[in-house]
Amino acid sequence: MQIFQKGFNYSQDGPGNRLVYHLTGCNMRCPWCSNPECMETGGENLSPEEIYSEALSCRALFFDGGGVTFTGGEPTLQFEELKTALILLKKAGISAAIESNATHPRLAELFPLLDALILDFKHWDDGAHFAATGQHNRAVKENLCAAFSLHPNLLVRTVLIKGFNDTQNDAEAFAAFYRKNGGERAKFEFLPYHEYGKAKWKKCGREYAVTDAFVSEQTVQTYAEIYRQNHLNVVKT
Repeated sequence: MQIFQKGFNYSQDGPGNRLVYHLTGCNMRCPWCSNPECMETGGENLSPEEIYSEALSCRALFFDGGGVTFTGGEPTLQFEELKTALILLKKAGISAAIESNATHPRLAELFPLLDALILDFKHWDDGAHFAATGQHNRAVKENLCAAFSLHPNLLVRTVLIKGFNDTQNDAEAFAAFYRKNGGERAKFEFLPYHEYGKAKWKKCGREYAVTDAFVSEQTVQTYAEIYRQNHLNVVKT
């Protein structure tokens, strides 16, 4: 598996203290991405067995329900290796999680191997989603619907970006989709836009093209209120 970065993080990449692997490669090109260095392949190569051994050696540090999280980039682009690693962790009783953009057609195969599932949903409208990311959102919606039905510990995250998905209409459209498709069982989190990745874009030799994209606290509160009106569980990790 090609890994750009690894290290421990508490609660933001799944429950408890977790060993987080950032896998390289991504099939989206979100202009606000905070990890642009993960878009391309490369990095340290570790086999699933090596990751398993490393996780075993760190087991004492997985407190408060912690474990291992695979993020990116987009971890499912290395699907077979990821699945093998998850199988090994499952057999050892180590909590496993992934953070994914939910585009992979075989994503549901991983559900039984995951103690926590974190999925991104960037825009409810396919045209806006494609224009921003380079990917349609049909597969995302299908995987979200499957996860609503099949996974007991699902967190859906949406980055709120001014001029992209920050209106009341956007919040109502997201909530309507979730309510229609069983989203009451999941948790939802809003991540207000930030520029933490801006310097990384420059370091990678790419232009950071996003401007004036910060959202107000009122926008976040409006989203939260509309979701709660639709009986959706809003959280903050």
